[in-house]
Amino acid sequence: MARLHLGVSGLLVVGLGCVLLAAASEPATVPVSDDVAALIAFKRAIYEDPLARLSDWNSSDTVPCLWSGVSCSPPLHGRVVTLDLSNSSLTGFLAPQIGSLTSLQKLLLDHNTLVGPIAREIGKLQYLTVLNLGRNQLVGAIPSEVGDMLKITTIDLHANRLNGTIPPELGRLTNLTELRLSNNSLTGTIPGSNDSIMVTTSSEDRIGLCQLAQLTDIDLSYNFLVGEIPTCLKQIRGLSMEGNCFQTNDILNRPIEQCENITVTDKDHITGGSGDKSMIQPLWLLIVEVIVGVSVLSMLTLCAIAGLRRRKARSSGDGVPWTRAISWKENTVISIDDDLLGNVPKMTRQELAEACEDFSNIIGSSHETVVYKGTMKDGREIAVVSLSVPVHYWTSYVELYFQREVVEMARLDHENVAKMVGYCKESDPFSRMLVFEYPANGTLYEHLHDGEGCQLSWPRRVKIVLSIARVLRHLHTELHPPFAVAAFTSSSVYLTEEFSPKIIDFERWRALVAKPFLSSGVIVNGGPLNGAVDPRHMRFMDVQANTFAFGVILLELISGRASLSKDTDELVDWARKHLDQPQEFIKLVDPKLKNVNQENLGIICNAVNLCIDAEPSRRPSMNMIAAILEEGVDTSAATALRASSLAWAQAELAIS
Repeated sequence: MARLHLGVSGLLVVGLGCVLLAAASEPATVPVSDDVAALIAFKRAIYEDPLARLSDWNSSDTVPCLWSGVSCSPPLHGRVVTLDLSNSSLTGFLAPQIGSLTSLQKLLLDHNTLVGPIAREIGKLQYLTVLNLGRNQLVGAIPSEVGDMLKITTIDLHANRLNGTIPPELGRLTNLTELRLSNNSLTGTIPGSNDSIMVTTSSEDRIGLCQLAQLTDIDLSYNFLVGEIPTCLKQIRGLSMEGNCFQTNDILNRPIEQCENITVTDKDHITGGSGDKSMIQPLWLLIVEVIVGVSVLSMLTLCAIAGLRRRKARSSGDGVPWTRAISWKENTVISIDDDLLGNVPKMTRQELAEACEDFSNIIGSSHETVVYKGTMKDGREIAVVSLSVPVHYWTSYVELYFQREVVEMARLDHENVAKMVGYCKESDPFSRMLVFEYPANGTLYEHLHDGEGCQLSWPRRVKIVLSIARVLRHLHTELHPPFAVAAFTSSSVYLTEEFSPKIIDFERWRALVAKPFLSSGVIVNGGPLNGAVDPRHMRFMDVQANTFAFGVILLELISGRASLSKDTDELVDWARKHLDQPQEFIKLVDPKLKNVNQENLGIICNAVNLCIDAEPSRRPSMNMIAAILEEGVDTSAATALRASSLAWAQAELAIS
């Protein structure tokens, strides 16, 4: 057994050696504070920020005290003491550099979508009093280093996907008053006391939850814990233990069939296991140790080579900061929850092939996707988005992202969003497909720019404006977390036979399978974004960019011009020449339009001005934009009649 412990220790030493070699290969960092560097590392590990909560986090700042969610002491020039990004709709990983915020007292990241493990470096937060990572999707074991945060009073990790056992080191946290670990997949027994397994019994070495004299609330419900509930915990007033696999009838346990799959190791915690067998050292153990020794030498050699290559690569040119973060995510082993898609209808490749005429009816394609049109047996018209990706590229990370996006789309339920009918996931042949209802009257872009536009009268266009404003308000402010359309244009707005708009977010799926690329001029938030962009980790547009895009669509509806055209100026630049003067609004109007109501035109043009503000932070929410349009625009029949052709001619004469 001693030799086995030596082998394990050797692996730990190898890991530490790799870290030191990698650190040695890092170039000298720019002179910024440790807190700024740690927070920028945190930001880089976040790859979705639809509310733009981290948009003011700038690595060139010398202090982060005015950044969103950050509080310092002293307020303007001190160390970071609070990081509060609760309910921020963030998606990403918890960067290990979080442990460098050594003065942090409160870490509040609950109600987001953090994935991956809890970084062990979190144990370095010696002054932390409140840790709240609840309601995320964190996986792996609770690191024992949490027991090093001796000042902590509250730990909330509920509603994640944590597994493994409860670390007995939590018993060192003598100031802890609240512990919430419910709704995870924790196993093993509750570590009440360590007296039976430790040689020493001195007070400073004792661990286990029975050491927590200040504990007033403990919630371990809905895990897979076994054994008995320690007597010391039964005296706590705020005790919640239901939904586990305890050997007691005093509380409501899980159904027996859910507890039958508990591993033998977990059950051995109940009986103490067999100590005699663990001392046997057979020949195979020696062979394993030899193999481990060879592996140690190989790993050290590879780490040294990797460190040298990294130093050479970085000395030859400027590095791109996000590249390392992407590599980290790509190579992270992620557990996939097979039940994640349980509420989304699953369809077979065969039934989709029959609906789409053996996949011959192609209505759109790109390097990443092919879109087919089909008709289901019940008569429904559908659009099938097939992802064009080789199986060797489909990593566990991409699969997780795919499943999360399916769930994300399936939750959309609005009359102006094309409903997701289902998905297809098969291995032979490898297939990943998404199925949407298909409005058969073409896109708004086609009606405005590819035809004569005669079917889109002014009253019909005004109704489309109001419908799109309402659906964006729903997606941005009524859904939690908010939903942003990946690439919102007039081509993503489809029309029914009654000319009711329905949004289909095809671009989201192209972004999923696109490989990282260098962009020299991607338009984001209405301005250029130069540098490296990985479209899988960036959804092209957040909610503010959707607002800008809505303003562009309004201009297309008013003017009949495309947003970009080789024959005309860029639409927004052209429109801004006339939007500053109300008397010039008429110059924006499509010449094919008749009976345009001047009051409605003025309201819509004012809304356009707000939407296309060059500074994203000044753009109002779609809640406000929709309210402005609903209150100001009159869609009654009487209004349409008042807007006679004579009045139109008089208005033209007045400004000529």
